[in-house]
Amino acid sequence: MNEYDSNRIYDLTKKIDYLKTEILDEADCYVLNTCHIREKATDKVYHDIGRVKKQFRKKTKPIVLVTGCVAQAEGNILLKKEKYIDAVIGPQSFHEINKIILNLEKKQKSINFTEFDVIEKFDNLNSIKNSCNEISSFLTIQEGCNKFCKFCVVPYTRGAEYSRSLKELSEEAKQLVNNGAKEITLLGQNVNAYNFEGKKLSDLIFQISKIKDLKRIRYTTSHPKDFTQDLIDAHKDCEKLMPLVHLPVQSGSNKILEAMNRKHTIEEYLKIIEKLNKVNPGIKFSSDFIIGYPGETLEDFKQTEKLIKDVKYINSYSFIFSARPGTPAFKLEKIDQPEAMQRLISFQSLAEEIKTKYMENLIGKTSNVLFENKTKDKNKYFGRDEYLNSVIVRSSESLVGKIRKVKITRGNHKTLYGEIFPNLNQNNYAA
Repeated sequence: MNEYDSNRIYDLTKKIDYLKTEILDEADCYVLNTCHIREKATDKVYHDIGRVKKQFRKKTKPIVLVTGCVAQAEGNILLKKEKYIDAVIGPQSFHEINKIILNLEKKQKSINFTEFDVIEKFDNLNSIKNSCNEISSFLTIQEGCNKFCKFCVVPYTRGAEYSRSLKELSEEAKQLVNNGAKEITLLGQNVNAYNFEGKKLSDLIFQISKIKDLKRIRYTTSHPKDFTQDLIDAHKDCEKLMPLVHLPVQSGSNKILEAMNRKHTIEEYLKIIEKLNKVNPGIKFSSDFIIGYPGETLEDFKQTEKLIKDVKYINSYSFIFSARPGTPAFKLEKIDQPEAMQRLISFQSLAEEIKTKYMENLIGKTSNVLFENKTKDKNKYFGRDEYLNSVIVRSSESLVGKIRKVKITRGNHKTLYGEIFPNLNQNNYAA
């Protein structure tokens, strides 16, 4: 979602003649678009600003803006702690960025702009064409969350659930496809809570699947509580919907799930997986896990390990519990940190073992790969299969934006390498 927001920030600032640069020395305005999910992300803000200060020590200072969820959660703290920051802009206020920059160009004092007005934000964005031209593009359809998991900052930094209209989303999806997108990932903090005038995520999926040149549809991130039967059925009935479901569970222990206020049990979670497997036997799963949540015992942790073994997630994103200021879990007593770290290491080792076996099983098989770009050395092509696995091939044909059947010849737990199938002997060979 931050990538989507960053692209839209650039679409806005082009209106006041700002151009994107990858060369820091050239910058007149430096924008840090931030996440507040874990503490490390907040620390990076100060590290990056320190880097900019050093770079511009003997030069004219650029305008420095901190946007996103750290700005929302810690705006006044940031401005007080780091005088180099000119403005903090919350994620529901970045549509005001041009006005803020123009005011700062007039040497006005530091600005805290963290109002919640998501409707006005998207009204502004709808009037500006989305210029993203990536083969695989993002589209924010929903923001905020009403679940109030005790560890999560989203309800406080992004606000209550808000869904954009089917019409505006269809129009923006068409813009992205016209720009060259072949795949669109629908985004939301709680994407399957999407509901606009009775229209659900499944309705939106079928709506944009009608766009002729759109080949693939994905969505993230889902909450088990909102995984309704119509969305399950979409995985049977919509050919463009990819068979990978990212369904965060956080823990394999019902006791910990209740402590987190997750509003679902492991039994309910596994029932969703069972239903999805029934409508589409080829479906695979990825998930998020918090290890070492306050109150987690060794038995709770073993239940989480059992879950990952049973489901065999092809991707698992796991992190040690990070207490976020302002959340109910912030003041809870942490478990022994060396023990928590040992559990995380054990969990990630198990997750990597499962992932490696899965990737090894793909060798010798064929996959449908959507190619996104050339690699840096320019003689290979990078793409992803239906399950988001990275695939690299050599080819005499320009593959960008095309879907090709690839025979996997080798790989590791991160990347697969292969040959275009069936023309294996026509200047297409393994990387």
